[in-house]
Amino acid sequence: MSTASALGLKVEDAVVLHNSNKLTARLLPCDLLARIAEERGDNRRNADFEAEIAQRLAETESPAAALDSRVEPRGYVRNGFVFTFWTYYEPAAGRSIEPTEYAQALERLHAGMRRIDIPSPHFTDRIAEAEALVGDRAQSPRLKDVDRELLSDALRTLRQSIAGRGAEEQLLHGEPHPGNLISTKRGLLFVDLETCCRGPVEFDIAHAPIQVSEHYPHADQALVRECRTLTLAMVTSWRWDREDQLPDGIRLGREGLRQLRAELTSPRP
Repeated sequence: MSTASALGLKVEDAVVLHNSNKLTARLLPCDLLARIAEERGDNRRNADFEAEIAQRLAETESPAAALDSRVEPRGYVRNGFVFTFWTYYEPAAGRSIEPTEYAQALERLHAGMRRIDIPSPHFTDRIAEAEALVGDRAQSPRLKDVDRELLSDALRTLRQSIAGRGAEEQLLHGEPHPGNLISTKRGLLFVDLETCCRGPVEFDIAHAPIQVSEHYPHADQALVRECRTLTLAMVTSWRWDREDQLPDGIRLGREGLRQLRAELTSPRP
């Protein structure tokens, strides 16, 4: 609230909308959205990267949330926290997102991203981060050795298999799962752009519900399935990070391990 006020915005209240590894709050009466993270690791750099991506996507009229136009589009730092300020979109109440709509929005996002030339991580860099976490007992102390081996083997094998396919690559959202797609009165919009990376579109498609991939034109369904298993392994790895703040994270981590074992032992089509 102090940061927004110092930028000339009228702020009298803050309503927390989401709280996990990052906090999202609606500031009133200026009515903007603040995304807040601790100033540690790469969070400051990620905030500036996300802001630049959002600006570029706005120029292509892609279905992505926009920064608030009243302040400079960048990350702000204050008292050990990093902030970015976004447009607040009124949700479209009582409306479910159909798989066809989801696929069309993702395809439009990818089309806009193909028009953006910006240095960005490769999707295998994110796999390497998960591998490093799993391999560090101090960072993932509650992960049992047998589960550590399962995740390590899965991440390594899938990284090699997917990268070895030589699929065409482009800029991606990185995590376009249902939690990062909002239904607004302006249509479907993707949020949380700091995870953008380069890779095959199937890596993005794998984050969406299974039915969505069936409606995405020309998707390699075998590659989508491999990426879906990889995504499961990565998300499960994050849940064992000692600094993870996702509510009920350990239970989700255990469930992820169960699902991963089932997926790795199921027959391939």
